[in-house]
Amino acid sequence: EEEEELETAVRAWPSQSTTSTSSASQTSNVVNERLQELVKLFKERTERVKEKLIDPDNSDDETPPACELPSGIYFKERQQMHTFLYRFPSSIDPFTSLIYVLWLFCVSLAFNWNVWMIPVRWAFPYQTPDNIHVWLLIDYLCDAIYILDILAFQPRLQFVLHGDIVTGKKEMRNNYIKAVRFKLDVVSLLPLELLYFKTGINPLLRLPRILKFMSFFEFNKRLEAILTNAYVYRVIRTTTYLLYAVHCNACLYYWGSSFEGLGFSEWTYDGTGNSYFRCYYFAVKTLLTIGGLPEPTTLFEIVFQLINYFIGVFVFSIMIGQMRDVVGAATAAQTNYRACVDNTVKYMASYRIPKDVQNRVKTWYSYTWQSQGILDEQELLDQLPDKMRLDIAVDVSYNIISKVPLFQGCDRQMMFDMLKSLRSVVYLPGDYVCKKDEVGREMYIIKAGEVQVVGGPDGKTVFVTLKAGAVFGEVSLLAVGGGNRRTANVVARGFSNLLILTKRDLNEIMVHYPVSQKLLHNFQKMLMKDKKPAEKKEEEKEPISIIPPRAEMPKLLKAVLEMTEKSGMKGTWSKLKDRNNRSSVSWQHSISSSVAPNSPVHEPFSDQDAETLSQISDTSMQIPTTPTSAGDGNVFAEEGSAEEETK
Repeated sequence: EEEEELETAVRAWPSQSTTSTSSASQTSNVVNERLQELVKLFKERTERVKEKLIDPDNSDDETPPACELPSGIYFKERQQMHTFLYRFPSSIDPFTSLIYVLWLFCVSLAFNWNVWMIPVRWAFPYQTPDNIHVWLLIDYLCDAIYILDILAFQPRLQFVLHGDIVTGKKEMRNNYIKAVRFKLDVVSLLPLELLYFKTGINPLLRLPRILKFMSFFEFNKRLEAILTNAYVYRVIRTTTYLLYAVHCNACLYYWGSSFEGLGFSEWTYDGTGNSYFRCYYFAVKTLLTIGGLPEPTTLFEIVFQLINYFIGVFVFSIMIGQMRDVVGAATAAQTNYRACVDNTVKYMASYRIPKDVQNRVKTWYSYTWQSQGILDEQELLDQLPDKMRLDIAVDVSYNIISKVPLFQGCDRQMMFDMLKSLRSVVYLPGDYVCKKDEVGREMYIIKAGEVQVVGGPDGKTVFVTLKAGAVFGEVSLLAVGGGNRRTANVVARGFSNLLILTKRDLNEIMVHYPVSQKLLHNFQKMLMKDKKPAEKKEEEKEPISIIPPRAEMPKLLKAVLEMTEKSGMKGTWSKLKDRNNRSSVSWQHSISSSVAPNSPVHEPFSDQDAETLSQISDTSMQIPTTPTSAGDGNVFAEEGSAEEETK
């Protein structure tokens, strides 16, 4: 449609044959008219495209119109049955899916049942014909969980291939089949229970179920990624490993005692009390090498005890090392904090910093650690990619900066760039955030806490209290009015957390966003208008001068007068007097017969007259010259003003 309108408009232009080609002016007029019409058409088409982009029409020209039913015909709306069936996903993200983590928890429970109960049922006489159906029911339930994991969950796990996330069913299934995990899962489900018909119900035939350990370790990894304090779970898991080692040793000790006979010697279990707890106590003393054990007497007892000692030392040392690593990783940040505090205290002590300053530094360290759990969060964020750092900054600070009046209407991406440049700083109660007349290079956004604008003769008068979300320092940031000087003192009322944006970062960001830069300039003009109304009122009170003031004396004339005064006017006027006397005498001698006696005006000049004539009056300066034949001398006058003479 737009192209047809454009072609129609072009055809509608007057043909060149209708215009006179002889005149160059007419040709230029035609060209200008055509160019203007062409520009107008392009502008109209651009506006139509913009309107469609902003408010697109839901209807399509190619779609057929909806069929309208007669007014008398109505269809009864069919009632849909609400189904509560869960639709199993076609693919599962193993890193973010909570359903998969819950399923791994079920698989881990089945795995732990087999790991803990198989040795107990093999060594201790807890499996009897009376309760065998309960043991078998739980065993087969665990086997069903294993089978469901192999058939339903593992073939649907997404994986990364050459940087791409693969979600195809066939590719995911083939990836699982080719993995080692699939082979271990299949071996763990070997139906060795069929041998029950020949050997009886022997729990050792279920030992392959322990090969499902990869699902258990994966559950631990996924759970640690979810938990906030993962080190607590690591400590519990490491302790569980130690308890399981003691559990297996207790089962072996009871089996050894049964092999030789209960109560056969002082070293063997005598069969009194709870068999499991008695054997577990013996295993703890053996593996932890506590001592106080009865001496083995037979060769079997000696060999068994030697193996116990070796395994105990090996397992115990591994557990101690694991526990040390777990606790060290859990307290690594606190250890770093203590090291920073100790180094700072040593530095202040070496330079003999006053005690009040040292106490304030210690208070800052303590509050920052308690409130944030880290001293410099920027150091932690710098390790992340730019996109992740932006996501964290948006979640933490976007709600605050979006409410700042200075940035209302600015580009959203520009605000995202500013979020990455913000720096968090903690101020103690009574700290000066900025002082009056100092050079300002930052703008402050209150994230938490309050600050006060103070002043007055004593510097303690509170003008206003700013709370969370308020902004100050934008005047210096935009260099408005008095430039980048601070106009007031700002003091932290309590512990305050401020976000700082430097002028350098803002200028680097605004280069890429000219529209937002224009908005900030408009905001700058508004601030300038707010600061000028008082000055305008004072100017209106002044009386309007009707007669303009006298112009200032030219600088050249001032210089001439100064040089004349320095050279001495008395000598100059004495020379003029002598020259004038000689000319007057010669003149009188030549025309004494034809000219009347001189009037008092032509009397010889005296020193007093020269001094009088050298003075500059309020209105003029007069210099007498050679008298004329009329009997009066020419007088040259230089206009001046009393105001200029005073200057």
